[in-house]
Formats: sequence, structure tokens, C-alpha cells
Amino acid sequence: MATAIERWVDEQARLFKPKKVYWCDGSEKEAHELVEAGILDEQIEGQPVFQALNQHRWPKAFLHRSHPSDVARVEHLTYVCHPDKETAGPNNNWMDPDEAKRMMAKLSDGAMRDKTMYVLPYTMGHPDSPYAKACIQLTDIAYVAVSMRIMTRMSRSVIDKIGSREDFVKGIHSVGDFDPNKRFIMHFPDDHLVWSIGSGYGGNALLGKKCFSLRIASWLGKQEGWLAEHMVIMGVEDPKGNVTYITAALPSACGKTNLAMMRSALPGYKVWTLGDDIAWLNVGPDGRLWAINPESGFFGVAPGTSMQTNPNMMTALKKGAFYPTLFTNTALDLDTNEPWWEGMGIPPPRSALDWQGEHWEPSYKTKAAHPNSRFTVSIYNAPNLSKEFDDPKGVPISAMIFGGKRTSLIPLVFESLNWQNGVFAAARMGSETTAAATHKEGVLRRDPMAMLPFCGYNMGDYLQHWLAIGARMTNPPKIFAVNWFRKDEKNKFLWPGFGDNIRVLKWVIDRVNGSVEAKRTPIGFVPHIKDLDLRGLKISKPKLERLFKVDLKEWRPELADVRKLLEKFGDHMPPEIWREYETLKKEAGA
Repeated sequence: MATAIERWVDEQARLFKPKKVYWCDGSEKEAHELVEAGILDEQIEGQPVFQALNQHRWPKAFLHRSHPSDVARVEHLTYVCHPDKETAGPNNNWMDPDEAKRMMAKLSDGAMRDKTMYVLPYTMGHPDSPYAKACIQLTDIAYVAVSMRIMTRMSRSVIDKIGSREDFVKGIHSVGDFDPNKRFIMHFPDDHLVWSIGSGYGGNALLGKKCFSLRIASWLGKQEGWLAEHMVIMGVEDPKGNVTYITAALPSACGKTNLAMMRSALPGYKVWTLGDDIAWLNVGPDGRLWAINPESGFFGVAPGTSMQTNPNMMTALKKGAFYPTLFTNTALDLDTNEPWWEGMGIPPPRSALDWQGEHWEPSYKTKAAHPNSRFTVSIYNAPNLSKEFDDPKGVPISAMIFGGKRTSLIPLVFESLNWQNGVFAAARMGSETTAAATHKEGVLRRDPMAMLPFCGYNMGDYLQHWLAIGARMTNPPKIFAVNWFRKDEKNKFLWPGFGDNIRVLKWVIDRVNGSVEAKRTPIGFVPHIKDLDLRGLKISKPKLERLFKVDLKEWRPELADVRKLLEKFGDHMPPEIWREYETLKKEAGA
């Protein structure tokens, strides 16, 4: 008798009409075969799905060029289909679930004709973890099959684990004909289903990533009493060998991966990574918050990654220990057959192919690599991988950090007054845009908890869930806010960032351990400058004072803007958040 998985796969095969169905086992031998299929058999716009790179300099590395129209997440085509619009909230696009399924079935009919349907069985999280989830994804392109093997724990044993159950997480994906007018990413939280068509880009096609691990999982977490968050997980080891575990939520372009992979500028301190993007957080039997990374790889932005900004990641990309490593939409140096991107820290190639496979030279005004070009690499290649990464129970979190890109107002670091105050601080966070992103510089985009594009339900209810989780803990983590991006009157950064951010993390850990005092301000506790470890750092006292300045007059327009955000969610915004808002408003004299 067919299992629930087999019946479901057969049903999708009847709809998509593939040439054949291939069940993946996650082995290295199979990964070789899938890469080979992407080199020899599958094409996008007349180009092979994969191209081998210089195997001496970049072992086990391959280049992928996406369809030119398919280079990023498409938030305007991403829907969360709860039975009612109110549950989805103003933070999500909504469509009636039945209507959405009818539309997707029509677009999917015959979409895999003459293609292979790959069946990908995988877990998010260590298979032995009580917090892991068993999943099945279907796809019709080797790029996604290989990427999912890197980013998840893919294995045929997942099928045995699911057995006769019907409540496994389902992902349906087809690139279709890459038509942007037929491109949709649909989430059905109550069905534990993601259905994506028309895109092969990671965030739209690797359905275990943002789609399940955040949008669907955040809804599961609300129902089951845990949190799915857009967060780094890292351990900071002090000179005595004590390790403190921290999570950090930062919106895109704020250095999240660099933070997770940091090489410390302070002697005796080490940073161990457990993840650079997603954390699942559960209240443990000891009353503390425990974190696992449901992923097993990095899907990072290439431009700006260099030996200067992120030496650990560059080492991981060239390590070649785990097969394979993928580069998407970078340039290709024709002399050396190596990937290249802007901000790599080495001179541009004399002659190259750009991200679309067109001839490129340094004199050209166009960029060689796409600004959102990516690498996909196993976390096991990371030289600073924590030895606790595969611990099924995860690691205990002592501090949670939230940050954004602000040129003024927000101090380098401050500690929230308590859990409720910290949730309010995280809810109002945001980043200033750059001219490259919007053609207008300094526009503030609010991004509560760095989750605005990824929360799978009404964000007002999400903040209430955060408050409820806090109430369940007997020993909650301290909540901090950081801002590496404050500038002076000459538009120069006041803080060096990168490896020097360890100095901020040291203060965070000192506060967790109660070993330093702090100055109370209306927004939270800021450091006494004497308590920062500034050894070897040349930074003037006026600059340091400016980094920690809290000017309540400057907070008045900020609070007016925060009010607009909170009002969007109407009656769903928790009264506790409004109380925090009114308290700060009163202290600021607004």
C-alpha cells in the first residue's frame, strides 16, 4: 500500500507531468550525478545549469547563472494564505487559500513536461533533535536539488521517519518557463505547504529556507510555543575558555554573515558560528531559551565578501571539504576560470564574463557580478564551526542582539531595561536605505526583529507571542541593540566594525555576567566608556562619546514614526508595547 508521501508525489506528478521522477538520497555520489546533470543535460537560456570552476584554486566549486529576470526574492509576488486576511496581517500579501490553489494548479499543469521531478527528503534541524521538522520538497532543476543538499540535511531516512504520517512539511517548486508574469510563491500555513512557481532564485526556490524556516515555522511556533527567527547563532569564547551563546537579528546589508563568521580583534577571544541566518528558539526545561540552526549551509551575498571583511567565509569557500560549493551570478575570470565579484579585495580580471555570460572588462561602467550574486556552501566547511553545532538540544542563549543601519540617533550598543522593553526596542528597529538600493539615500525602512518580510502571520500577534514566550522563562536572555553604522559630520563611520565588533560583544557578555555597571537612559543601559576594551584601537574620546550619545530631542521625530508603524496593526498590537511607547514618549518630552 502506498504511503502518504508516495500518494502525494504521485498526485503532483499527475499535475506537473514530468518525464521522470527521481527520489534523492542525499549522498555525495548522488550530488556528483546531480552536478553532472546540470552540466550536461539541463539548461537555462541556452547555458548549462552548472559550469565547473578552477578546481585547484576553488575545489568542488561550480558557477550557476540564473535567468536574467530571476535574481532576488520577489516580496510582491509572495503570499501567505491564511483562511482570513486579518490573520495574515498588513505585513503580508494575502489570497484566499482555495483561490490561490486553483491559480497555482492552473500555472503548474504540465510545467515539468520533458523534465525530471526531483523528490528531496530532508530535515530542518539535526534529525535527532526534538525540535527538527521532516520535510519533502519537489523541484524540476538540479540547481535547487544540489542547493537543498547543501542547505539542509537531506537523506532517504527522512522518508522512514515520516512513515505513514500525513502531517509532513510539503514544498512544491517548478521553475516553469521563468515567466515573471507566472511567478508566485504561495504559503499555506495550516497545510504546512509552500508552493512556488516561475523562479529558481534561492529565497523563492529553496523552500526549506525563508519559506518554511521562517514564514511557515513562525506560525507553527505560535501554535506550539516556540520562536522561528531571522537570527545569527554564535558562541563567544573568552580567554578562560568560557563560551557565551548569543543570537543576533540584523536586516539585510547590515553584516549578519560577517558577524557570525567574525575573526576577533581582541587577543584571547574567539567566535564560534552555529548559523548566520535562522534560529529556532525553544524554552528549555531549565527555564532558559535554547537555539538550534535548522539549516546546514550558508547562502550568502558575494559582493563585499573578502579576506579583509570575512576571512573565515573566504576560507570556507575555498576549503572544498563538503561537495559542492556553488556561486550564483558572479563574474567569471576568463584567464583563470575563477569567480570574481566587486569588493572581493583583489583587482578585477582583465577579461571576464559578467553575471549574464556577456564579455566584460574593467573599463565597462556596468558591474561584473550581480549586486545580489550569491554563494552556497556547507557550514561544515567553516573553520570556526562550533563543536556544539550538531548537538540535538541546541545551545542556551544568554543574550539577544537586534540591530540596523542608522547614521545617527541609535548608540553603538545599549541594553534594554527588561524583556518587555527589549521587545519594544526590537519592534521599532529599522535601517536607512542607500542610493544604490532605492535611488534615494537615508530613507528609513522599519523592520521589526528583521522579520517584516518573513513573519507568517499578523506582526501584532507575533509581538504578543514574544511577550508570552518571555513570561514562560525563569531565566530569559538579556536583550541588546547595536548600531555599527553611526557617522560623524564628515559622513565617516565612527566605529571600525568587523573584527572590532568583538569589543561590543565583550561588553554584552560582561553585562550578562554582571561584571560591569552601565548608565541608565530612557532607551536603556549604555556603557561607561571605561568598561569597553579598546586595546589597540585608535579612536578619539569625542568620537566615543558621540557613539553613545542619547539625545532625547532627536527621539521625538523617531517616536512619531514608530507610532505610524504600531498603528498599522490596530487591535493586534499588544497594550504592553503601547505602554513602552508612551513611557519613552513622556521621557522624551514628545
